[in-house]
This record gives sequence, C-alpha cells and structure tokens, in this order.
Amino acid sequence: MSILTHIWALTGYILPFLFVLSLVVFFHELGHFLIGRWCGVKVDAFSLGFGPELFGFNDRYGTHWRLAALPLGGYVKFHGDANGASMTDAAAVAAMSPEDRAVSFIAQNVWKRAAIVAAGPIANFILAIVIFTGIFYVNGRAILLPAVDSVAADSAAEAAGFQPGDLIVAIDGIKVDSFEEMQRIVQTESDTELVFTIERGGKELELVATPRRRDVVTAFGTTRVGILGVQSKGRPENWHIRHYDFVDSVKLAGTETWWVIARTGGYLKGLVVGTETADQLSGPIRIAEVSGAMAKIGLGALLNLAAILSISVGLLNLFPIPLLDGGHLFYYAVEVIRGKAMNDRAQQFGFKIGLMLVTSLMIFATYNDILRLTRQFMHWG
Repeated sequence: MSILTHIWALTGYILPFLFVLSLVVFFHELGHFLIGRWCGVKVDAFSLGFGPELFGFNDRYGTHWRLAALPLGGYVKFHGDANGASMTDAAAVAAMSPEDRAVSFIAQNVWKRAAIVAAGPIANFILAIVIFTGIFYVNGRAILLPAVDSVAADSAAEAAGFQPGDLIVAIDGIKVDSFEEMQRIVQTESDTELVFTIERGGKELELVATPRRRDVVTAFGTTRVGILGVQSKGRPENWHIRHYDFVDSVKLAGTETWWVIARTGGYLKGLVVGTETADQLSGPIRIAEVSGAMAKIGLGALLNLAAILSISVGLLNLFPIPLLDGGHLFYYAVEVIRGKAMNDRAQQFGFKIGLMLVTSLMIFATYNDILRLTRQFMHWG
C-alpha cells in the first residue's frame, strides 16, 4: 500500500473520532457556558481544543470563541479564572474594579458556582438522551424475540433445563420483550440466581439459572459479564422493527441512558471489589478505532457511540477528583459545611493531585490501547 493509501485509511478513523469527541466536548462546555451566562458570570473564552488557536472570534458579550490545534478536549474560561480548569487568579481578582469582580466566577455564591460546574456533566447526559431520542424516533428499534435456538453445552442454561424452541417471556417477574433485553439482565446479574419464565409448547414454565461470569470481547475490548448459554440464530421471522412516537422515544432514551450509567457504575464497583479488571479501560486510540468502525456502519451507529461516550464523559467528570467537575463540587460541599471556602494552598495541592491522577489514568488507558494493538499485530503476523 502507498503512503497516500495509508493516510486515506487513517482519515477513516481520525475524522469520525474528531466528530464524536468534538460533539461531546462542545456540549459539555456549552453546559458550563450557558448556566454561567444565566448566573451573570462573564465568559472570557470558549475553546474547543487546546494549544495554538486555528480560528477565533469575539461575540458581542466579549467572549472569545476559539478552535485550537489539539482537539482532545476543551474549556470555558470564566472571568477571574487563571486557566480553563477554573483555578482562581487571585492577583487578577484583587486588581479588579467592584463592577468587574461582580461578574467574575469566584464572586458568585457557592450554589451558583456549583450549578455552573454541574451543568457540564448534566449537558452530557442531556445530549445522550437527545441522540437516543432521535435514533428511536427516526429509525425505531430492531427487536429480536428472546427465542432459544440452541443451548451451549456445560452452561448455566443447560443445567437449568433450557431447550431449543423455548421463548423467554420474563426474568424474576419482569417482562422481557427482546433477546437484547434478556442479555442485558443476564450480563449484569452474574453469579445471581434468576427465575426465568419461559413459553414451551404453549405452556408457561419456570426455570432457575445462575449466569456464570465469563470474559467476552466487545467493541471496547474484553469485558467480564454474566453468561446464560442460550443462543439465537436471528432467524428473519424473529425480527421486527418497533416504531415509537416522540414521547415513548424520550422515555426509551432515558431508560437507555440510565442503563449505560448503571452498567458503567457496576464496572467501577467491580474494579473496587476486584471482580473486574482494569485492562478493560480504553483510551483515545481505541475510541478512534471504534469511531471508524461505527462510521462505516452509518451515521446512526456513530451517533449512538457519541451518546455512550457522552455519558461516560459526564460520569467521569463527576468523580470527586480535584481538576474534574466532581472535585470542584467536593470543594463546594466542604465550603457549605465549613461556612467558608478551603484556602488557596489546599486547593492548589488538590489540583496537583488531581492532575497526577487524571494524567496517570490517561497514560494507563493509552497503554492498554497500545498493548491490544501490539497483540493484534502479533496475531496477524
């Protein structure tokens, strides 16, 4: 392959990745920006990306909008901030006129500051709901009936007495409409006894099975989930497209968003208790790979990935780590309890620790990506 061919192939990953990441980052920062403006805070800069400015302009409120050379994030710089991480420039604030200080971020009461900070992650969740709503409303949802075509040998399903031809209608009394819905319940309830209501030969039966925890390969790498051991061949007669009106699309989008939050929370809990492994963490290289793959499927698949990534970014930013939004919210909670803000020295120290933690996480995730690519290369060789 020529160099131009390689470059063209790379654009198939880079451009979708930049689209997805820029969309998620823009809405996150837009949340901070809009609530900041609503609270009367002056916004000095809104940057999509870091580093040297490629393009920029000033709006009528004095905000400088900029597109930067390194498109791996962004920031909103409020009046009185030393940088995009909302660290206060004490010297600049002290030199401000009373009018200037009144519109600075630091001059706002703790509840306004908390609302401005929380608006970023909340905007990420809203973006996900909007995307999911659009997908469900426009495309509907492909539903595969939870029909059993085969049962894996030595599986939880075989031990429970599942047979080909069974139709799963409920799990622990909760109605199941699709094979995907059944899988989601099973995957998150590994090593837990579940009661399956099935339809067999026109009669309803109850089978008790305990999904076994297994490693499976997903778009983002290997993950550990519960496996029942039933399979569907996806026969055409078992597929149908279910369409939704706008209200039902919004409800389904909320359910989908909550499921992603719960699944991510379950994984993080597993990391703490030792039932999950950190090698599942993915960085920008893997996200670029998946973005390229989703772009080949279509715009809907790429937007679906953007919604999932938006939820992940929202959750990550709520972690009580200094430098992230959750760290700021932690500081504000301490301020409410103490009746006064933490001193600058303590906050500066916290930000340094937060920077170290976030940087370490990014390096580790990127290491996972490179290690996986190396293994793939060796396998191909």
